[in-house]
Order: sequence, then C-alpha cells, then structure tokens
Amino acid sequence: MNFPTTRMRRLRQNPQIRDMVRETKLNPEDLIYPIFIKEGLKNGEKEAIATMPDEYRYSIDDAVSYVKKLENKGLTSIIIFGIPLNHKKDNIGSPAFDEDGIVQKAIKKMKEETNLVIISDVCLCQYTDHGHCGIIKEMDNINDSSESLEVLNDETLDYLAKVALSHANAGADIVAPSDMMDGRVATIRKTLDKNGYENVLIMSYSAKYASTFYTPFREAACSTPSSGDRKSYQMDPANSIEAIREAELDVFEGADILLIKPALAYLDIIKSLHDNFNLPIAAYNVSGEYSMIKAGINSGYLVEEAIMESLLSIKRSGANLILTHFAPYVLDKL
Repeated sequence: MNFPTTRMRRLRQNPQIRDMVRETKLNPEDLIYPIFIKEGLKNGEKEAIATMPDEYRYSIDDAVSYVKKLENKGLTSIIIFGIPLNHKKDNIGSPAFDEDGIVQKAIKKMKEETNLVIISDVCLCQYTDHGHCGIIKEMDNINDSSESLEVLNDETLDYLAKVALSHANAGADIVAPSDMMDGRVATIRKTLDKNGYENVLIMSYSAKYASTFYTPFREAACSTPSSGDRKSYQMDPANSIEAIREAELDVFEGADILLIKPALAYLDIIKSLHDNFNLPIAAYNVSGEYSMIKAGINSGYLVEEAIMESLLSIKRSGANLILTHFAPYVLDKL
C-alpha cells in the first residue's frame, strides 16, 4: 500500500500512540552503574573527577549510601572499580588480589547492605606501578618508546585468576575480566569452579578496543600507563571480524556475558555480536562518551535528550545491558 492509504504519521500522532508502538525501550534492569571506590578516603570526603562532570571517587561507606539511593530508584546492578593507595602498587598488582583490598571490602559491604547484583572489574592496571593490565617485561634496544616493554600474556593469567577468586570470596555475583589477555576466561573459569564458585558468572570484555575514549576513566581510576600504550593487547579500532573471533573464544572458554567497549563508536560491533551469539550482550558507554555528551550539554551545544537518544542507540544495536555513568540520570527519567 502507498500514500494516501498508508500514512506512517498515524503511528506518531500523539505521545500515547508513540509509547505503544515504540520498538526499543530502556528499563532500569538494563543499566549497570560503574562506581569508583578509593582507598584512604574518609566518610563524606568524596573526590570530584575533573574529567567526568558529576562523577566522584567514593569511600566505601559513601559508595554504599549512594548506590542504595539508586537501588531505591530501580537500579539492579553496579560494577566496582577500586583505587588503592599509591604506595601499595607494585609490578604484579598485589592490591588487586589482596583479600583485604579496597574492592574486596567494598563487595562485602555492598552484599551486606544492598540487594544489588555486584560485578567486579578484574584487571591489574589500577594496582600496578606501571599501569599496564598485565605483568611486564622491559625490552632493550627498542627505538619506539611505545614498544619498549612487553606485556606478558601467559604469566598474567594466574594473577587475574587470583583477582577473580578474591572477588568471589568477597561475594561478587559476576566477575568481569577487562585485561584482554588471551585465555583469561578459561583460566578464571577453571579457578572459580575448582574453589566452589561454579555459579559466579563471567562477563568478559570480549571486544575491548584500544580507544581514545577511555581518557577520562584513566584519570578517574589513576590507571594511565607510565610508559607505552595498550595497543599490543587491546583491539585495533579498524577491526570488526576480529571481534567475532575474540567472542567465539570467550564463549568456548566459558563466558556467560559478552561485553563490547566502547559503545557509541562501535555500534556495528554490538550488532555483530548480538547477531552471532546467543549470550547476553553488554556494552560499556565509556567515560569519554559520557564526558563528551556532558560537555556538549554544559556548553549549550546539546540538550539533555541527547543522553536518552544515545543510550537507545546502544540498546537498539543489540545490547541487553548497558554500563553507563548516565544511570542516575536515566533512573530519574524512567
């Protein structure tokens, strides 16, 4: 049928009809809120994150108080990023798997005082003195400073498994390895199962790209590499087929949820993994995406509706779950 019999505007004529036929909707349970918890902060002493407007580093108690308010508004899940004291960092990231570490304490407190699903970031970058996601080997006689060190894959796996196990011991529901080492999902799954944590899920950062959109996060989490970059282990932004191969390996190794990071510049990757795998798909609406939109709003170049529009695009592309710093805003709008 053609015009005038078919009139597409009939479906748009008022808010009630538009709501009825809307294909994609955001729900509170779609959202995962990333929260930064810093060791050494006193209660009430939250730190503003300069690169991320309206976001903060919290003490454990203040973080718990804040997410409880979000839970009352419908939030169902958070992901915790810990920031240890600088003098505790070392070349193997020991604070990351300390049973009395900042993340481990935070998980226990969150499980005691909320009903949230607790996800923990499993990586070494915030906890190493060099800022890389794995164990490093310095290399001599290299002219390119970005290639002056090697991040050792296999030597890193056992450390990542120790981190994941310490989080499971603390009560984490889901562990989320974000390091991009080959084989880490299998190593973590084996370690968790061996220690009686068969029901702890793994949300794998399957397609984590070497993106410039992480810059605000690195300031927020104090995790900027002291030398070199992460291009030897994070994915090349030019590649898409490689993302399918990465996801296939993670599925084979035992991942329960596949995650793409970043989101807005990689909507095609979200769509591709959604179409190729029958697992829940998560997407990380990362710090740079958040700060870019906030800056646009604060400068008057954008209006707040851009927030919902951008998140709808992520869900429309196939994401079941969205990790986003916009979660508090969205919860107030839903």
